[in-house]
Amino acid sequence: MRLGLAGTGRIGSAHADILKQLPGVTSVVVADADTERARATAAKLEVEAAGSIDELFTAGLDGVVIAAATDAHPELIIRGVSAGLPVFCEKPVAGDVAGTQAVVDRVAETEVPVQIGFQRRFDPGYAAARQAVTAGELGWLHTLRATTLDPAPPPAEYVPGSGGLFRDCGVHDFDIIRWVTGHEVTEVFATGGNRGAEFFAAAGDVDTAAVVLTMDDGTLATVSLTRYNAAGYDVRLEVLGSSGSIAVGMDERLPLTSVEEGVAWPSGPAYPGFMERFRASYVRELEAFTEVVAGRIPSPCTVGDALAAFHIAEACDLSRRENRPVRLTP
Repeated sequence: MRLGLAGTGRIGSAHADILKQLPGVTSVVVADADTERARATAAKLEVEAAGSIDELFTAGLDGVVIAAATDAHPELIIRGVSAGLPVFCEKPVAGDVAGTQAVVDRVAETEVPVQIGFQRRFDPGYAAARQAVTAGELGWLHTLRATTLDPAPPPAEYVPGSGGLFRDCGVHDFDIIRWVTGHEVTEVFATGGNRGAEFFAAAGDVDTAAVVLTMDDGTLATVSLTRYNAAGYDVRLEVLGSSGSIAVGMDERLPLTSVEEGVAWPSGPAYPGFMERFRASYVRELEAFTEVVAGRIPSPCTVGDALAAFHIAEACDLSRRENRPVRLTP
């Protein structure tokens, strides 16, 4: 299997390193708008480099992985499916709902599979939570609590083009809540604050947010987000039902210190960031993509799934700005 990769930044380089080690992948070709960066990455990882993105699509590929800048995602996805190449693309599909819908519509005109990179679906803890819910082990659900707490803010120049805290960060929680429960969000209420760096507010964003989601079966879910959790990278999900309760992310590396007497758990060290926390999940999702390319499984996370999570993020942003609940239409 010969796979191409567009975009050799941090996540793209990590993906290329994983791809070259997967069983059945015989060669990897990387490309970037910055040709020198692509060549340097290829030399470091001992993979091939294409002279340009255009050249990448003529390199005899079986599938393509997209990890380029967000504004390039729509064009690259469409180029891939138009060429009959199965596509893996990091989230988001596009920078807005209209752009995402346009890609969804174009992909629907083809039979070419597209997989979107929501890596939490490949984490064993989240998968176990989904299995427990599906099997009815928790009874009927009444509450979910999700957190994504970054240890430090991103660079100031990243924020204006990030889409904001809900689209950039919270969208992972919105996707995993849909996936674990098997239900859709019908209403959101979101609020946010800025007590950190001024560049968040300057970009119309917040550095901390709280969200309440109402699901179509009446289950309530809360989502807590922040760019300032210096104790470490804290990503969790609690699923509480009428017959039992479970939690994802409560292990020895949980960056939360108990002040109860005699309690020494968790012992740490905390995860410093998302790459370390989800390294194994990134491997599993790309392993799944090779199965998609081979035609053995359908896409485990479609452009339609990405659109649904994006709708929730958009509703949260509107709710925060207008200080009101926002209904999501089916």
